[in-house]
Amino acid sequence: MKTLILGLAGLFYAYAVWNAVAYLVSVAQYGLNAYGWFVLLFSVLFPILIFAPAYALGRRRQAVEFALVLLAGLALVAVFWMNVVALSTLNFSSLTG
Repeated sequence: MKTLILGLAGLFYAYAVWNAVAYLVSVAQYGLNAYGWFVLLFSVLFPILIFAPAYALGRRRQAVEFALVLLAGLALVAVFWMNVVALSTLNFSSLTG
Protein backbone atom coordinates (compact mmCIF):
# COMPACT_ATOMS: atom_id res chain seq x y z
CA MET A 1 0.00 0.00 0.00
CA LYS A 2 2.80 2.41 0.88
CA THR A 3 4.44 1.67 -2.46
CA LEU A 4 1.28 2.72 -4.28
CA ILE A 5 1.08 5.91 -2.23
CA LEU A 6 4.74 6.66 -2.92
CA GLY A 7 4.27 6.01 -6.63
CA LEU A 8 1.24 8.28 -6.95
CA ALA A 9 2.83 11.04 -4.89
CA GLY A 10 6.03 10.67 -6.89
CA LEU A 11 4.09 11.23 -10.10
CA PHE A 12 2.60 14.45 -8.73
CA TYR A 13 6.01 15.69 -7.58
CA ALA A 14 7.49 14.75 -10.96
CA TYR A 15 4.72 16.68 -12.68
CA ALA A 16 5.62 19.74 -10.59
CA VAL A 17 9.26 19.41 -11.70
CA TRP A 18 8.26 18.91 -15.33
CA ASN A 19 5.93 21.91 -15.22
CA ALA A 20 8.68 24.09 -13.75
CA VAL A 21 11.15 22.97 -16.43
CA ALA A 22 8.64 23.74 -19.18
CA TYR A 23 7.98 27.17 -17.69
CA LEU A 24 11.71 27.85 -17.37
CA VAL A 25 12.27 26.97 -21.03
CA SER A 26 9.39 29.14 -22.19
CA VAL A 27 10.42 32.17 -20.12
CA ALA A 28 14.13 31.79 -20.93
CA GLN A 29 13.35 32.68 -24.55
CA TYR A 30 12.82 36.28 -23.42
CA GLY A 31 16.23 36.43 -21.76
CA LEU A 32 16.57 36.03 -18.01
CA ASN A 33 18.73 37.98 -15.61
CA ALA A 34 20.52 36.33 -12.66
CA TYR A 35 17.51 36.73 -10.38
CA GLY A 36 15.22 35.16 -12.97
CA TRP A 37 17.54 32.17 -13.39
CA PHE A 38 17.74 31.74 -9.62
CA VAL A 39 13.98 31.85 -9.09
CA LEU A 40 13.10 29.56 -11.98
CA LEU A 41 15.89 27.04 -11.35
CA PHE A 42 14.94 26.95 -7.68
CA SER A 43 11.35 26.28 -8.72
CA VAL A 44 12.64 23.22 -10.60
CA LEU A 45 14.60 21.96 -7.59
CA PHE A 46 12.03 22.82 -4.93
CA PRO A 47 9.73 19.77 -5.43
CA ILE A 48 12.75 17.47 -5.16
CA LEU A 49 13.96 19.27 -2.05
CA ILE A 50 10.53 18.83 -0.45
CA PHE A 51 9.92 15.24 -1.59
CA ALA A 52 13.10 13.89 0.03
CA PRO A 53 12.38 15.08 3.59
CA ALA A 54 8.68 14.25 3.25
CA TYR A 55 9.63 10.71 2.30
CA ALA A 56 12.17 10.52 5.12
CA LEU A 57 9.63 11.77 7.67
CA GLY A 58 6.84 9.47 6.57
CA ARG A 59 8.51 6.23 5.57
CA ARG A 60 8.30 4.61 9.00
CA ARG A 61 4.74 5.69 9.69
CA GLN A 62 1.48 4.00 8.81
CA ALA A 63 0.13 4.34 5.29
CA VAL A 64 -2.40 7.08 6.08
CA GLU A 65 0.18 9.17 7.93
CA PHE A 66 2.68 8.60 5.11
CA ALA A 67 0.11 9.82 2.59
CA LEU A 68 -0.67 12.89 4.69
CA VAL A 69 3.01 13.84 4.99
CA LEU A 70 3.49 13.52 1.22
CA LEU A 71 0.28 15.46 0.62
CA ALA A 72 1.43 18.25 2.94
CA GLY A 73 4.70 18.44 1.04
CA LEU A 74 2.81 18.58 -2.24
CA ALA A 75 0.67 21.40 -0.88
CA LEU A 76 3.84 23.30 0.02
CA VAL A 77 5.13 22.78 -3.52
CA ALA A 78 1.83 24.03 -4.95
CA VAL A 79 1.90 27.18 -2.82
CA PHE A 80 5.49 27.88 -3.86
CA TRP A 81 4.61 27.33 -7.52
CA MET A 82 1.68 29.75 -7.27
CA ASN A 83 4.05 32.33 -5.80
CA VAL A 84 6.48 31.85 -8.69
CA VAL A 85 3.68 32.23 -11.24
CA ALA A 86 2.37 35.34 -9.47
CA LEU A 87 5.84 36.86 -9.35
CA SER A 88 6.51 36.20 -13.00
CA THR A 89 3.08 37.43 -14.06
CA LEU A 90 3.01 40.63 -12.05
CA ASN A 91 6.74 41.47 -12.17
CA PHE A 92 7.95 39.90 -15.40
CA SER A 93 10.45 42.71 -15.90
CA SER A 94 12.22 41.77 -12.66
CA LEU A 95 13.04 38.33 -14.10
CA THR A 96 14.17 39.42 -17.54
CA GLY A 97 17.08 41.60 -18.31
